[in-house]
Amino acid sequence: MHFKRLNHLFFIFVLLVVSNATIAEVQRREARDPEAATGFNQHKLVTSAHAMISAANPYASEIGLSILKQGGSAMDAAVAIQAVLTLVEPQSSGIGGGAFILYWDQNERALYALDGREVAPSNASEKLFFEDGKVVSWHQAVVGGRSVGVPGVLAALELGQQKWGKLSWKNLFAQAIELSEAGFVVSPRLAKLIALELNPGLKKMPAANEYFYPDGKALSAGTLKKNPALAAQLRNIATLGSDYFYQGDLAKKIVNAVQNSPIAPGLLTLKDLQSYQAKIRQPLCGDYHQYQVCGFGPPSSGGFTVLQILKLLEPYQLADLKPNSIEALHLFTQASMLAFSDRNQYLADDDFVDVPLNAMLKADYLNQRRQLIASDKAMKKAKAGQINHSTNMNGDTLTQPNTSHISIVDQWGNAVSMTTSIEMAFGSTVMVDGFLLNNQLTDFSFLPTKDNQKVANRVQPGKRPRSSMAPTMVFQQGELVGVLGAPGGSRIINYVAQTLIAKIDWQLDIQAAIDLPKVTNMNGSTSLEAQTGLVNYTEQFKALGHRVNIRELNSGLHAIWKQGKYWQGAADPRREGIALGY
Repeated sequence: MHFKRLNHLFFIFVLLVVSNATIAEVQRREARDPEAATGFNQHKLVTSAHAMISAANPYASEIGLSILKQGGSAMDAAVAIQAVLTLVEPQSSGIGGGAFILYWDQNERALYALDGREVAPSNASEKLFFEDGKVVSWHQAVVGGRSVGVPGVLAALELGQQKWGKLSWKNLFAQAIELSEAGFVVSPRLAKLIALELNPGLKKMPAANEYFYPDGKALSAGTLKKNPALAAQLRNIATLGSDYFYQGDLAKKIVNAVQNSPIAPGLLTLKDLQSYQAKIRQPLCGDYHQYQVCGFGPPSSGGFTVLQILKLLEPYQLADLKPNSIEALHLFTQASMLAFSDRNQYLADDDFVDVPLNAMLKADYLNQRRQLIASDKAMKKAKAGQINHSTNMNGDTLTQPNTSHISIVDQWGNAVSMTTSIEMAFGSTVMVDGFLLNNQLTDFSFLPTKDNQKVANRVQPGKRPRSSMAPTMVFQQGELVGVLGAPGGSRIINYVAQTLIAKIDWQLDIQAAIDLPKVTNMNGSTSLEAQTGLVNYTEQFKALGHRVNIRELNSGLHAIWKQGKYWQGAADPRREGIALGY
């Protein structure tokens, strides 16, 4: 990999994007929104005959593609990409976080779901986020060791690579190590997130402050940033495997950093790391028109909620409506409200909670719920459906949008759809030898009970917090045709569902489907993407009874779709990722 050439090209990209918006303009926008917008940088549809990658950063896509060209599998490329994203996109994902991975084995014609979600420490209690008998604020909870769950992404990737890898584990880290030592060009998105100080702990935690604010100044776009500490740890992981992370010297450093965090020391122990296991789970699949849509079940809520939205909408024949018409989007928001109400009430880690997935996807139940959708009137608030089931109470949670998604298809037709996250921008801000640890425990409900009943998504030792991540694969007559997913916190669900409707119902190419202005409704207000044509619908939505807000919706979708004999790759113009193929 010619990093000098790649750094030069990335520097040009940085200058072009920085010219689109000043920091002052971004600050005004982000006063309303929880993540930084980096402008709209139009991408062309990428077509290739053999293999394709769409990932969240040009470095990651380039390095992943080089792995595929070396004869690596889709899972090999995923390992290399995650290593590089730990360096170049630290605000969104990294080896200190977790992931959900769908893997399609073309030879076996089988779909696997690898759960690399974080777990709560063994000493955690239902009142983890209580102080002096009261629940702490979310901003108090997010920073420091208390919010750190046992990281799972590395275990899941190693499990997958041992099953489906073609190259040696060690070689998959070589380019990330080299780039860490040589330095990468800081992107506009990373620079803006640092400058805006969206995470209250970034300047308060000594190691993070030193890394992101050298000499007291925020890293600026175009800076060449080296990370020798991360290079050293990646080299050890490459040589010794994930055991070094979960049982070796690095495990001890992680535990020390969490337990001795200057802010909110955490409960993570060496035994928690040593006992972590990634799991192979059953994918959650359902039919939508002539396609089969497959996603991730609990502890993610993404697969279920996407699928329920689609099933609620299926009889409406959205194909007869214009793309993003007011009629179509009204129906979309109402189906989303119903699905989110069920999700919020019942979805949690099903190793701990009985989740009635099948009951909520049955035709008679969906028919009953669909009757609540009116074409001329919006719901104020949808209530969860009544199921012959022990009640799981809804507890308030706030899922943050700083996540990353990777879509890969290799030359043999194997595929990866992987959504990976450290939760809030820059996670807990607890930094260990060049990488950040997650704050995923804030995805639990802080309140363990509501109306004298246990909340399904409450904190419990060894439990995995509910997620909205929705890695997705789509099949037609048993053949893989689509690989997609997105970052975006709880809005991931709407981003993925809207893109599937745009591709399947409205027959847009996958880049055009991603480009469509976004609308979200998570059982509350209807959000319309700022600075798009959807803003013109504001009064029409209000006339239907919607509570409307206009906001940046930085979806970050990455997708691959099969068109005839070719793979088509697409990346969201709202972020900095690109699609590459050969």
